Amino acid sequence: MVRIAAAQLASGTDVARNLNACLRMIDAAAAAGAELVVLPEFCNHLSWYADRAHAHRMACEPGDFFLTAIAERAARHAMFVKLGVTLARPDGRTTATSLLFGPGGELLGESDKQILMGAENDHLDPGLADSPVLDTPLGRIGMYACMEGVISEVTRSLAVRGARLLLNSLNSFATDEADLHVPVRAAENKVWVVAANKVGPLLPEARLPDIAARLGVPADRLHGAGESQIVAPDGTVVAKAPVSGEALAVADIEVSAADDKRRPDGTDVFAARRPELYRPMAAPARRTAPAGSESVEAAVVADAAEVAAAAAAGARLIVLPELAAPVTDVVAALSDSNAYAVLTVRADDRHTGLLLTAEGIVGRQDQLHRTERHPWLRETGSELTVFALPWGRLAIVVGDDAIFPETFRLAAIADADVAAVCCAPAEDWELTLGLPERAAENRLNLVVASSDSRGGLAGAIHALSPDFTLWTAWRGPFTGVISQPESTLVPPGATRVHAEIRPAEAVNRAVSRGTDLVAGRPPAALANLTRELELR
Repeated sequence: MVRIAAAQLASGTDVARNLNACLRMIDAAAAAGAELVVLPEFCNHLSWYADRAHAHRMACEPGDFFLTAIAERAARHAMFVKLGVTLARPDGRTTATSLLFGPGGELLGESDKQILMGAENDHLDPGLADSPVLDTPLGRIGMYACMEGVISEVTRSLAVRGARLLLNSLNSFATDEADLHVPVRAAENKVWVVAANKVGPLLPEARLPDIAARLGVPADRLHGAGESQIVAPDGTVVAKAPVSGEALAVADIEVSAADDKRRPDGTDVFAARRPELYRPMAAPARRTAPAGSESVEAAVVADAAEVAAAAAAGARLIVLPELAAPVTDVVAALSDSNAYAVLTVRADDRHTGLLLTAEGIVGRQDQLHRTERHPWLRETGSELTVFALPWGRLAIVVGDDAIFPETFRLAAIADADVAAVCCAPAEDWELTLGLPERAAENRLNLVVASSDSRGGLAGAIHALSPDFTLWTAWRGPFTGVISQPESTLVPPGATRVHAEIRPAEAVNRAVSRGTDLVAGRPPAALANLTRELELR
């Protein structure tokens, strides 16, 4: 067992004061018996600069007073310290860099942030290399920072290359970091995640009221959202700090728990990956397809009888759980409607998703990943198809393809607006974290039909919100959410649930100025994810 701490603190433009806050939290972690402490991003200076020259002047340099003090404090307590700072590089670049100091004060590794967020693009330079995996006495460690955890590639690459303990330094006001983006990276990769966020103003305090007024948001929404946390490989948050104030989240963890990559059915989720199918992810891509409809009624239903009721109630897209109903019954239930239905069938040794209308089968999608849940599944598909429908572009996600982030990335790259997901989750996180995140990180509407442990209907409809980040006008008050979808869950005992989805909103992928959730994929991480790697 290893005792780990995630520390949250505020930092401003006074570098000496910021250093004192960092040293205070390192001391507090040592007093709590931690062997490793993670500090937030931009510990040296608030991420707010007049220009690139100002950012470069304020950045740390190896051996300067700031980093020397951090190294000396790590050595004093014989502990590992991870933090995020800006670094002035000799070639003139200024990077947002994660640093890991060892218990002797030595610098064990560094990782330049590959995906910059908003105004960071104005003042900093993105990392050009993938984040390293570091062998330490605590286990194999990977480092990432804030926006790198809002999409899946950086953490996925670290985990596939053998990292068991991922350390995330954040500088975020977003409330969906703690609720969704942080814990999902642990669950989908079956690793530990230690995430340390900021508290206090994220912009110069004297200018905060004016900036908040111009953005139309309460000033306290531009504070760090706190809730630093430690997350287990099943997505369980084992320790969490409060929303505000300096604090530590501390937990004793067994790093080796992240060695087991198997689902309950015995599937090794990394061995089941298919990097050869993911190559389109590495190609530059910006949306070219036209926008879909503003609004479409969708439904999740239990059986063919409910298909007819859903169509009669105006649903244009109806999704059933996998292997839930005979094709002929569903086609008959669609009679005299313009609705589409999606279900799956066993087709010899394939698991196939079908797109149906009142005329019959109009589209097919084979499951792409072989898993152990269906012993008969021996043949898999060779590509993900996106279907152009009158109201938007639809991807079909079949069975256990739903647990692979890459499946949905392929759909987004192919300009899907909606994904119909017919699945049977084996672990709680798949519905509560995994699928909401697939909607969020890809700007995809998801219509999810599954079964609960008693055979009843489960799932959700995850609709894209028009209120997306601070860079678009909000219909209502700003809630602090960066990309989390609006979710309508199937309640226990229900046999049919309806909700509106918004295909047109899939066009807007700009999570901040200069930061696109799909086009901004990190090339270095993608290079590792789209080739065969030795799994360690």
